[in-house]
Order: sequence, then structure tokens, then C-alpha cells
Amino acid sequence: MAARTARSRARWARKGLATRAPLDKTTHAMLLRQLYLSLYEECRFDRALEVAQQALELGVLSDVLHQDAARAALGAGAIDQAVVHLRTAARRGPPSRRPFHLWTLGSVFFLAHRYAEAAAALERAVRWGTRDKPLYRAHLALVRLAAGQRVDDLQATIEDLAAAPCGQGYGRFVLGHLAYAAGAWQIAQRFLDAFVQRTERSRPALALALAGELEMSRATLAKMASN
Repeated sequence: MAARTARSRARWARKGLATRAPLDKTTHAMLLRQLYLSLYEECRFDRALEVAQQALELGVLSDVLHQDAARAALGAGAIDQAVVHLRTAARRGPPSRRPFHLWTLGSVFFLAHRYAEAAAALERAVRWGTRDKPLYRAHLALVRLAAGQRVDDLQATIEDLAAAPCGQGYGRFVLGHLAYAAGAWQIAQRFLDAFVQRTERSRPALALALAGELEMSRATLAKMASN
């Protein structure tokens, strides 16, 4: 888990998996997950998906591993397969993680321009959410705007997210695009620049997982720069 490169992560994971000592299911699954991460970071998405599915057969960490499988499926361009994994993760995960899985599902639908499905998933995330509810609510507002719907409490939604801890990181992607939709381009540029720079400097797995958001943010920044 402390490996600094995908290659060293894979080497240590394979060494652990090859041990002759008996492995309990949780340790086995965690070793497979490290192997999955190394393959994912190397953009070997089909192989990463195979390893995630192998880990799922152990019957532990189920929702986490379904989330992993979904990300690998997305990397391989299999969005419908990713949706199945995310729905399963939301169904099987504990209440504390369920809103995260539903939010991820909504994000996938949003980037695919499947706004009705995105709204349905995010509405459930808002219902289940606690600490990160401002992010889920703001993301739902963004989906509704993209679908051409009116959002009456938009300013309050933006202010709630900007003031919350979840307004950092991914929250800047949502805030930036909400500001862009509201015509506040200077604010939008600041949020989106921060999101892009932070994501590009993050660990490879995170940057890969947010490839769609990065592409959308860069496109929005380019639109603003050309006008």
C-alpha cells in the first residue's frame, strides 16, 4: 500500500499472493486490490477489471471492489457494465458508503449526458447523504441545469457547497460549472483551474478516475478563453 510506483505495487502484491502461508479472505482481497490498482494506473483496464472480479469472488469488501470494477470498466469504455457494478455497490454497501456509490453513479450518467438517470441517482445520494450532502445537492443542480431545467435555490446551493469541506477537491469541479452556467466566468475559471491543477498533481489512479471531469473542465476553460 506504501508503494510509490505501479510496478513496485504489483511486485509486492504478487509476492504476497504467491506466499505459501494461508491467507484469510480479507488479506487476499486487499492484495488483489493492490494488484488491481497497479494495473489500473498502467491503463491496463481490461486486466484490472479481471482482477477486481476475481477479488469479488472472495465475498469481502464487496461494495469497495464493485466500485473498483466500475472504474476499470469505465476505463475500458464499458459504461453499462460500470453502471451495474455501481448499482450493486450502492445496494450492498453499508449506509455510510451508500451515498458515495450513488453519487459516483450519478456522476457517470452526467458525463454520459444521461441526465434523467443522473438526477435519479443523485436524488438518492442527497437523501442518504450526511457530511457530503452539499456536494450531492450541488451536483444534482448541475444535472438539472444541463437538462434545461430551472433550479430555484441555485445561489444557496452554491454557497452551501463553497462553505463546506466537500467544496474542496471534486467540489471545485461542480462549483466551477455551476458558476459557468450562472455566467460568473471569472469565478468559474478560478474553481476549474484549481480543480484541474489539483487533480493533475494527484496520484495517477485518481487522475485516471476523473479523466471525464478533467476533459469537461478543460473544454469549459477553453470556451471561456476563446470568448
